[in-house]
Amino acid sequence: MRRLALFGVLVVALFAIGPRPLASAAVGEASSIPFAERYHAVQHGGVVRAANSVITCGRAVLSSAPTCEDAQGGAAALGGQYEMAYIDVDSDPNTYNSSRAELRLPSGSRVTHARLYWGANIRVGEHKPPQDNGRVLIAEPGGQYKELLADSVIGHRDTGDQAAFFASADVTELVRWSEPGYWTVAQINVAMGHSEAGGWGGWTLVVAYENPAEPLREIALWDGFVTVDGQSALADVRLPDLEAAAGGHGSLGVVAGGGDVGRGGDTVTVRTDGGRATSLGDDANPVTDVMNSTIADHGLAVGAREPAHANTLGFDSDVLDVSGMLADGAGALGVGFGSADHDYQLGALFLQVDAASQP
Repeated sequence: MRRLALFGVLVVALFAIGPRPLASAAVGEASSIPFAERYHAVQHGGVVRAANSVITCGRAVLSSAPTCEDAQGGAAALGGQYEMAYIDVDSDPNTYNSSRAELRLPSGSRVTHARLYWGANIRVGEHKPPQDNGRVLIAEPGGQYKELLADSVIGHRDTGDQAAFFASADVTELVRWSEPGYWTVAQINVAMGHSEAGGWGGWTLVVAYENPAEPLREIALWDGFVTVDGQSALADVRLPDLEAAAGGHGSLGVVAGGGDVGRGGDTVTVRTDGGRATSLGDDANPVTDVMNSTIADHGLAVGAREPAHANTLGFDSDVLDVSGMLADGAGALGVGFGSADHDYQLGALFLQVDAASQP
């Protein structure tokens, strides 16, 4: 099958409980990991995801901060305005953070690839040991927790005032044979407390599927660990060798940590075949504040989560419409990420576009 290569033009550096782990722990860490293709297929089907955060606001430490309830409801609030506290929705006394989200697959679908991404800031009020970055617990709908260990190099960058990481592992078989419903992820290595940078933490389960009732699509997933900051030029990732249909539909998913709602300056641009860059944005993700602590699909907040905070205080898992860039088709996409005055980390990109022809 034709492979869709990914290379980055990066001007900036683009609890062991439960049964036997689902992956090996023998992986290393790196402060920067160039984005690379993880999965690609041309098939009738698409890509979906479930996502949530695992930390939220507690006591406000600044008088200017909105109430925590207002912040969770979507008010312009920053993690650095609060003592950050764990989210823990399960009834298990052995976990200290957990959250849920629904994975929705169309009827008649077969999972062809699934991968869990998780990340956090482990240096806030407390400092968590990085040795735990590669471990989480995952439970399928109606199932029990299983220990999941990262199976690829973990991105981890410690600047002294914050220490962000992203890790991931393949969960294709687990998702393929699971029932529909809510997935739970727990024990992400995330720090609570207060710092100026603020705490954040969350997860995203990305799932590619085939379904004969859906259009023929190019489906692809890339991951890495790239810091976008306000001191450097744009981080640019190029996705070549596409065969996107002229006038077709397309969606781009972004998984990132460290963005703040209302701060502004976080941008995502897309260009086709070396053409002019077009800024992405929608009702949930303004073009000048895309990395704004939201979990949204095409401008609508994803509500099938527990908890379903509108403002995650630092974690983004968004799906953006790129159909407008495909009027003439596309043989390549370039995706640019910018920031005005603060850092955020990119962990994964996923794409589906209508395909021009069968491979």
